Amino acid sequence: MCPPKPSTVPDGVPRATPELTCIQPMDGCRVLVSDGRAALFGAPPEVLKALMKADAGTLELIVLPDVRERHGVLLNNVEFLLYSFLFVEHGLEQGRRLKLVGDERHIAQLMELLRLTLLGPTAAELEGWGTDPALAREWLNAAEFFAIKDADGATRSVESFFEITPFVDDCAQAGDWRIRRTGVDRFAAENNGARGEVDLNDCARIVPPYAVVADYVPSGLAKLAVEVLGGASGFSPEQPSTGLALCTNGHYLLIDAIPYVDHHLQARGISMNEVMGIYLTHLHDDHCNLFPLMRAARRLDLITTREIYAMALRKLAMGLGWCDAAIAEHFRFVEIKIGEPFNYYGLEIDAHHTVHSIPTVGATFRVRHHGHAHEVCVVGDIQTLKEISEMREQGLVREQTEQTLLGLYSRRFDLLVADGGMGPIHGDPADALASDSERVVFVHVDSLPQRFNATFSLASSGKRYNLVEGDGDIYTVRAIEGLLDIFGDALSTRWITTLFADKVLKRYNAGDVIIKQNSATWGDVFLVLNGHCEVVRHDGEDFATIGTLEAGDLMGEMAVVTGTSQRNASVIARTPVLACQFPEAAFDRFIAARGLSSEMVAAWLRRGAMTRLPQFAGLGSTVVDNLCRAASEVRLAPGERVTLDPPCWSVVCSGAVIA
Repeated sequence: MCPPKPSTVPDGVPRATPELTCIQPMDGCRVLVSDGRAALFGAPPEVLKALMKADAGTLELIVLPDVRERHGVLLNNVEFLLYSFLFVEHGLEQGRRLKLVGDERHIAQLMELLRLTLLGPTAAELEGWGTDPALAREWLNAAEFFAIKDADGATRSVESFFEITPFVDDCAQAGDWRIRRTGVDRFAAENNGARGEVDLNDCARIVPPYAVVADYVPSGLAKLAVEVLGGASGFSPEQPSTGLALCTNGHYLLIDAIPYVDHHLQARGISMNEVMGIYLTHLHDDHCNLFPLMRAARRLDLITTREIYAMALRKLAMGLGWCDAAIAEHFRFVEIKIGEPFNYYGLEIDAHHTVHSIPTVGATFRVRHHGHAHEVCVVGDIQTLKEISEMREQGLVREQTEQTLLGLYSRRFDLLVADGGMGPIHGDPADALASDSERVVFVHVDSLPQRFNATFSLASSGKRYNLVEGDGDIYTVRAIEGLLDIFGDALSTRWITTLFADKVLKRYNAGDVIIKQNSATWGDVFLVLNGHCEVVRHDGEDFATIGTLEAGDLMGEMAVVTGTSQRNASVIARTPVLACQFPEAAFDRFIAARGLSSEMVAAWLRRGAMTRLPQFAGLGSTVVDNLCRAASEVRLAPGERVTLDPPCWSVVCSGAVIA
């Protein structure tokens, strides 16, 4: 906030200009308050939850930021702010519209994004995607059924919910609010004579607006298990939204991507390198927050129907201001078709449609072990069975859809994960009373009514459901995969046998020191199988982080490669960690026999140079290591010229050049 600015009253006596109250509900945003009315600048994920806890007043105005992404999150998450305005505050019924200020192009793209998430696809879009006509009619019927109507019964457009004011010459007048842009993400605001200033450039990081409780003890890899990343709704101020991580054969498949999915994975000790892909059920913001997944070290599989895939690309493209094709480069589309079970590396996925405000799918995930099928059914967001029956009677929902959903609540599953939100577009726990499943857990709900407490439970963040335990073979196979990713063809089957003859599985709690600076190597090299580590150096008084490690990364290998007998840094487990320990002597013989020493030293030195550059500061260790292995170093004398042959790009690590 700026200091008060003097103003002049009629008698000429100067006085201080009143200031708007400035609140910071969470990193990445600011709120200016005038007479109980709030103007929000920047909208990071879950900002509604932060506003609910801050009790900042009635949200009247949203100002979109200039920079759409900071620290791995998007800053224009307006969807749940709009839902709260429409369905909690009933703003339209009070004759109000939500004021929106921003660049004209940004606003137009946001309207397209909200149209997809609130109203769903158009008939023309469904036809273009080749959607079955009967299914297209069902989806369009449901969208029309749930849509907000005007006085004549026509579906209201998304634009009609807002009072839109684009910046013109960096100024915008929205009702009593006058907003002036004074720089990139710097704003001056005035309301009824009171003034305030906002600067969104000073946030060092953006974290969830609620406590994320991390695990301390390694849970281990499983043949089939479900880790609960979150189980609440987008309106639960103290809990994350609903998302799961399904562990199968030691790898993870996300079921939806909740806001701050990377934070929640780390809290459970899961590295992004362990994630194969994501099964996406639908587009609502509490389930479809895909941007953090674009920062993974490799393209993740995006498993869903062609319609939801196309909508997801469009949503993320409109959020970033990119084209759909640029978003598609970050994912590998795996199409599922209803009624055609899909085998995903031994995990059978049997998808089904639900009845929701926009196209939504659930699935049964099946693993066969010793001749027995183990099944997890994730119903997905859904209406109550009573409402679905009424919609079917009105001809809005097909009978086959109703019968499929009824069957899910009567079949026996090892684990049934159902929607118990009990809201306008969510399920009722009573629908599962007849379920024969071994365990029934509910999502989208903070607490169950008393009558269900002895029958069902909640899928709360941090819970883990082990359905088929893993064994030692899973860890061995994962370790082999990790070494193959690093060394490729250099790692022959004979060398695998040599390295693994004396391997040991090590488990570390969060906070444990795995490697101690200046200590002897003790003849060990480690490969991280699960979790996150931090590499630090201590100068006698303080320590500095010099790198991070996660699943698939080696620890302690440079002491072998460089021939030193002493650790040059400490490695601390920042989450629960599982690691595979190899004999240093066998690793040394492998490196020497394959002539890998000089290559590894060069990549190690490049890593130090690259991590000091701002372009790479926010990238994961695996991404940086991959870049270091692919990169080559060019040293130029003053005045020396170099020609760069495409396709390549270069980064100046030190000095200055003229292009």
